[in-house]
Amino acid sequence: MPILILGLVLFLGAHSVHMLAPRFRGRMVARIGLLPWKGVYSAVSIIGFVLIIVGFGMARAQPQLLYTPPVWLRHLNALFTLVAFVLVSAAYVPHNHFKQKLGHPMLAGVKLWALGHLLAMGYLHDVVLFGAFLVWAVADFAVSRRRDRAANTVYPRGTLAFDAVAVVVGVVAWAIFVFLLHGPLIGRHPFI
Repeated sequence: MPILILGLVLFLGAHSVHMLAPRFRGRMVARIGLLPWKGVYSAVSIIGFVLIIVGFGMARAQPQLLYTPPVWLRHLNALFTLVAFVLVSAAYVPHNHFKQKLGHPMLAGVKLWALGHLLAMGYLHDVVLFGAFLVWAVADFAVSRRRDRAANTVYPRGTLAFDAVAVVVGVVAWAIFVFLLHGPLIGRHPFI
C-alpha cells in the first residue's frame, strides 16, 4: 500500500500544482524554461503513474475487504464509466455542449469513473485508489469552475454534430477498453 500511496501523491500532486500553487508553474517556467518544466512535470507524472500501477498490483495481492457491494452496482459502474468516457472525449472535441456547460468535462468524467468504481469495489486498495482520484477530481473541478467564473470564461457554443462526435468517440473507446483491454491490462473482465 505505501507504493500505491506514494504513486498517488506524485501523480495527483503534479496534477494539483495549478490548484495549490497557481503561480508556481509560471515562476518555474521563468526560471528553467517551458520545455524543462514540461519534462520535469511529465517525469514526475509518469513515475507516479508507474508507482500507482505497481502499488495497486501489490495491494491487490493482499486484499482487505471493507464492504461487499451488491452486484447491481457493477452494472451502474459500467454506465458511469460509459458516461465518463464520453465526457473525457468531449474534453478533446471542440464545440460540444458538454464542454460548453461543464467547462471541464474530463474532470467530470474522472469523478464519475472514480465514484462508479468506489460503489462497485469494496477492497481497501480500491477505496484508496478511486477515493483519491474522486477527491482530487472534485477539488480540481471546483477550483477550475471558480477560476472560470472569476475570469468570465465562456466556452464556445456546442453543436449537435460535435456532441454526436464526442458520444460516438466515447462509446467506441469505452467498448474497446471494456471488452478488449480491461481484462488484459487490469486483470479483471468487467462483465464476467
